Amino acid sequence: MVTPEAYTHFRETMEYIRRYYQGSVEVGIVLGTGLGGLAENIEKEVQLAYNFIPHFPISTVESHFGRLIFGQLGGKKVVAMQGRFHYYEGYTMYQITYPIRIMKLLGAHTLLLSNAAGAVNLTYKLGDLMIIRDHINLLPENPLRGINLDQLGPRFPDMSQPYDRGLIARARSIAQDLNVPLQEGVYAAVPGPNLETAAEYRYLRIIGADVVGMSTVPECIVANHMGMRVFAMSIITDIGDPDNLKPVSLEEIITVASQAEPKLTRIFTELVRSL
Repeated sequence: MVTPEAYTHFRETMEYIRRYYQGSVEVGIVLGTGLGGLAENIEKEVQLAYNFIPHFPISTVESHFGRLIFGQLGGKKVVAMQGRFHYYEGYTMYQITYPIRIMKLLGAHTLLLSNAAGAVNLTYKLGDLMIIRDHINLLPENPLRGINLDQLGPRFPDMSQPYDRGLIARARSIAQDLNVPLQEGVYAAVPGPNLETAAEYRYLRIIGADVVGMSTVPECIVANHMGMRVFAMSIITDIGDPDNLKPVSLEEIITVASQAEPKLTRIFTELVRSL
């Protein structure tokens, strides 16, 4: 929950970051499960481990490396989270979204989010990329609960276009030029960490979800609160067919995500370049 101490936390975090990085950034990037490879394309200037940054949580999930990377991508100044935080790790929504607040305070006007997700739409295939055009929030807490941070955004932020339509159109054009097929759909966010039952996959399909995952939506809400443009993309790493549901492991999810990651990296890089 957001409390009056938030501004003190921001100041202490920024003071630490400014010891190592004095510039501003234009774009924030969050790299999801199995998607840390994009970090290799960043011309790195500074890398900070989460465990040394005041008020940053520590990433506990396999493949989430736990580094805040400053540098250039596509000719733009970026800050990238190589590893994100999740509700199922025991963190509050305030903690999960804290780095997004810091990205905005560093100057970022645009946020790019990536994740690994399970397909509810059975026309999707393993390794497909899906642009998120909207979401369904099934998480038990909202990151804006508590006092409103008036210096950063309004009490009741609009969410009629949570994912920027201009960025979506630009990404589609880029993918077409790169000959990379894209899906476009609705992301449902659930608490996790367990995967879904057959009945839950049926329910998610009924309410309009195309994919399901355990992240992204809190970050999107907070970015919208602060007036940032948001673009998000999922890699389909497992198929939630309730009539043919098979066990899936984290290792399999990471393998599929890693194989599809180069396509996402190319699109994100060109999208940043076009801003």
